Amino acid sequence: MELAAWEVVVLIVAGFAAGLVNVMAGGGSILTVPIMMFLGMPGPVANGTNRITIVAHNAAAMATYLRHGVPHAKLCLSLTLVAIPPALIGAWLSTRLDTDQFEGILAVVMVAVLILMQAPQGKAQGSAEDTPKNLLTGHLLMALAGLWGGFIQIGMGFIVLPIMHRVMGLSLVSTNILKVFIIFTYTLLAVFVFAATSEVLWLVGAIAGIGNVFGGMVGARLTLTHGEKLIRRMLTVAIIAMIIKLVFFS
Repeated sequence: MELAAWEVVVLIVAGFAAGLVNVMAGGGSILTVPIMMFLGMPGPVANGTNRITIVAHNAAAMATYLRHGVPHAKLCLSLTLVAIPPALIGAWLSTRLDTDQFEGILAVVMVAVLILMQAPQGKAQGSAEDTPKNLLTGHLLMALAGLWGGFIQIGMGFIVLPIMHRVMGLSLVSTNILKVFIIFTYTLLAVFVFAATSEVLWLVGAIAGIGNVFGGMVGARLTLTHGEKLIRRMLTVAIIAMIIKLVFFS
């Protein structure tokens, strides 16, 4: 796929915006996947290519977290291991969809994420109570989350956070750190499933990934300066526009 200069700019901007959203609200893929589709990519190809941006974003976050230590390292490893097999299955199932099927699912998912975004979000503050509990239930739920993550990924942050924070009793700080490692690992492996069974546009993913990494860095600063509300409003408008495009102008 050859890219015009304006398409490169659009991908970088979309990746940047997704990075902002991932840090402050979660669900950044809800921007990058539709944008890739609007640039002419079939839905399943955009779904696979988008995983490159997710790997890039989480790799940048991992580099920061590794310097400060990873809480509950053994738990992180076990949750990652149970998420990987269903994630690979989900990725394979996603490649079986045609473009019309994928667009229908994407429209429904975008509506669901839009509703979830309107709910108040917890702030990532430390907690004295950070002792893992309900380990079996948590691991079973993480396996299901891995299936969804491999299948379409969009909204994964809204799924993983309640599993580790509400069900397993981890603080939001620990949850956000472990989430990065889990998603990075299964997504990296899922990329190869997409590449082997469908198509991944590596250059397109890399361009969006560059914007994603820088967006994440800026998003972290905006969160500290209370810029989250503005970003949420802008994202809401963008999602509504994309839903209208998918439903009425596909």
